[in-house]
Amino acid sequence: MTGLIAFREIVLKVHSRCDLACDHCYVYEHADQSWRARPKVISPEVISHTASRLAEHARDHALPSVTVILHGGEPLLAGTARLRLVCEEFTRALAGTAALDLRIHTNGLQLGTRHLDLFDEFGVRVGISLDGDRAANDRHRRFADGRTSHPLVLAAVALLRSAPYRHLYQGLLCTVDVANDPVAVLDALVELEPPRVDFLLPHATWETPPVRPDGAPDAYARWLLRVYDHWERRERPVPVRLFESLLSTLRGGPSLTESLGLAPTDLVVVETDGTLEQVDSLKSAFDGAAATGFNVFDHAFDQVAAHPGVRARQLGLAGVSDPCRRCPVVRSCGGGLYTHRYKADNGFDNPSVYCADLRELVDGVEGRTGPRETAPELSDPAELARSQEELTRVLLARLHEDLAGEPGWDRAWELLGEVERAGGAGEAALDAVLGHPFTRTWVLAALDAVRDGRGAWGAQGPDAARRLTALAAAAVLRGRLELPAEVAYRDGEVYLPTLGLLRLGEPGTDGRAALHVTGEGYAVRDGRTEHRFGPAAGDARWQPVRSWSPGPDAAPVALEDLDPYRNCFARPPRLRLGAGEAGEWRARLDGAWALLHEAVPEFARAAAAGLTTLTPLAGGPRAGGWGEAGRHGPGALGVPYAAGAAETALALLTGGRRARLRALTEVADLYALDGQWQHPSPWRQRPVPLSRLLADVYERVAVEAFRRATAAPGPAGSDLIHQALDRLAGAAELTSTGKRLVAELRWELKSVDA
Repeated sequence: MTGLIAFREIVLKVHSRCDLACDHCYVYEHADQSWRARPKVISPEVISHTASRLAEHARDHALPSVTVILHGGEPLLAGTARLRLVCEEFTRALAGTAALDLRIHTNGLQLGTRHLDLFDEFGVRVGISLDGDRAANDRHRRFADGRTSHPLVLAAVALLRSAPYRHLYQGLLCTVDVANDPVAVLDALVELEPPRVDFLLPHATWETPPVRPDGAPDAYARWLLRVYDHWERRERPVPVRLFESLLSTLRGGPSLTESLGLAPTDLVVVETDGTLEQVDSLKSAFDGAAATGFNVFDHAFDQVAAHPGVRARQLGLAGVSDPCRRCPVVRSCGGGLYTHRYKADNGFDNPSVYCADLRELVDGVEGRTGPRETAPELSDPAELARSQEELTRVLLARLHEDLAGEPGWDRAWELLGEVERAGGAGEAALDAVLGHPFTRTWVLAALDAVRDGRGAWGAQGPDAARRLTALAAAAVLRGRLELPAEVAYRDGEVYLPTLGLLRLGEPGTDGRAALHVTGEGYAVRDGRTEHRFGPAAGDARWQPVRSWSPGPDAAPVALEDLDPYRNCFARPPRLRLGAGEAGEWRARLDGAWALLHEAVPEFARAAAAGLTTLTPLAGGPRAGGWGEAGRHGPGALGVPYAAGAAETALALLTGGRRARLRALTEVADLYALDGQWQHPSPWRQRPVPLSRLLADVYERVAVEAFRRATAAPGPAGSDLIHQALDRLAGAAELTSTGKRLVAELRWELKSVDA
């Protein structure tokens, strides 16, 4: 099945005629008139063959669930007996293979208790077409003799909303007509309390363009934005799939509707005669546009999936026209519905006939909601830190799911829970050890080991259970809690995260020891012997984590040269610094920090806000003197030990910027579909993904500020940064949060230029 799309949804035409004469219907009023030659009602043979084909497809692709939408024409005209047969056959065929989600889309005119009792028995959810208030609905949805259908539809909705059947109510489908009052339409739909409203653009192509009474290219966008504004004023009283899809893609999430976004289609249509067709809306393009040449009697669904017309709608970004690929809103609009791109001379290789509307709609929704949709972590360092700690907890919980029951793991996990339940000092201590950057590094290394089938034992230095016992013990000691904390040591020593390295035996020896709080320090019991260690003990077997303060008002920063998981930088870390080396390094850090605060005080304060740990790296500065953020671990920087004060300042500045951007990308969606586009970079020979260009700009704004403030040699880089920012501002990958970040970078650069 490699390379073939799996159909997760089928539209089953159970009746090919309708009891209304809607003049905007794509089945009867548009180019494809194949309905005339098809049977009115689906036969038992087509039903059973389709059910078998779907079950076969679900088994072959291991689908957890499939959706079957009963459609028409008007599906209720098939009668309850035929509808029961459909429900029974599909339920039987899918039993034990995949969950079955049955739905029906109807105009509601025939809906009665006999239908709803059947639907209740099989869990069939009901969607009803209704274009709004009576004036709006009667503009198109009338009987052939011109009579209104509105009262009958309202009666059907009222029955569906009644107590026995309310759980079957799926929602309302409304086709947009710009001649209708958008506020009245929304109010009429909301009054019926639908679980969801779908607003649908009327099917049109470049050959048969949509009606535009005022001739404006954005008439449908303006109509929908008026609906959106009223929806917001009413505090979003019901979900509207079109709007929620736009909000999702603007945040970096998926599209929630076939008519927008770049997700591949996973739908196939079965006509009443068993013919297998592409998505139904293609009937609006030209006669035969939806045809595949396949049927359920002779062909499997995978053969439909391999059809060129179906494959064309699986290509994502590569499947839209060139102007769309270069458009900044393509990730949200997806080039529009495939049908709406049709033009006789070149098929579907065009922007949507609603292109101007879609651009205006996406920009309008983003402009109205941008600030609210921006991640709070972007502007609040405390919120970023909280989100990072929560992410570590989530990852640790995932690791617990994999390792629960392993020797030593469960008791350490229980001890962490006891520390948290102690409250106060216990919670603060647990926050400190979980917030330690290399806790995240350890968790991710253990998760990688489990995922790769290597187990968590010995794959990345100390095994996972030993590290967890040390983590729990460190929390107990930091919180000065009266709780039993046993650690497992290896090769004679154990590292207690955020506290230090404790030697408990000779090299090559393994064992366990109990730790507890005593006096101003800590004690370890090994058998009958108790040894004190910690701040006041002066025990040579204890090597504490040193610290350094960036300033009188700043929190101390750990100088981490002990943690076995600190080896997460691009170059190796230094071994434990001697006392003299540590003093020299603190002096260079003091000089570097003073230089930063004098040259670029705003950037220096921002760097200090997220900095918790510094690790000395081997060797001197590299070209440019830039610092390094770890592959994982928020708040940790690696700085070349042998760098001078100016080089160390630049390393702290650039490393801090790099670390903050990485932390943001871990908890907030700044962009989506990274790598789908390649962007020219002023600093690189080849085009790069957006993530690389953004990282370059993010660092170089700070470097340019430092260069100007210190009169450092080198060409001015402001013009190149402006070029890159212009490229970023028009990038389709950016989410609302990402665009806000780019805007902040532009303001930072303006400040530098000023």
